[in-house]
Amino acid sequence: MTWHFKVKLTRRPATEADIPFLLGLRRETMDDHLLASGADTSEASHRERLLYRFDCAEVLLMNDKPVGLLKVDHGDSEWKVIQIQLSPAVQGQGVGRQVLEGVIADARKAGVDVVLSVLKANPARSLYERLGFLVEGEDSHEYFMRLATGAPAG
Repeated sequence: MTWHFKVKLTRRPATEADIPFLLGLRRETMDDHLLASGADTSEASHRERLLYRFDCAEVLLMNDKPVGLLKVDHGDSEWKVIQIQLSPAVQGQGVGRQVLEGVIADARKAGVDVVLSVLKANPARSLYERLGFLVEGEDSHEYFMRLATGAPAG
């Protein structure tokens, strides 16, 4: 799967050497949303969430510098965006949208829906809705969203 980005962005599998950067990125991008949602912001909680499905983790790079994390579980019947986090330095430049559009395009080709969850206090929900995701459920902290991609073309 090759994506073409408007900004110079590449991706590679995450390794153990990336964990310090990814933990810092998680704290930097998620603490405020987690606190506003009443969720756990402990170091142990951040580490547990980061290591969950680490086999799916990709580091997003801009000019060979790590700027984000993408985790997608490519299941047979649906793809789950487990995590997407971007450094504040690159937020607001359309990078998140481009990354998600790439996931969505690949999911359409595979004929699977894309699902994700978003903290209720996270403004990223509006991006997901602009991309066509619909809320299909919620719990006390999160909305559960789905984008039905339809059958593959061909």
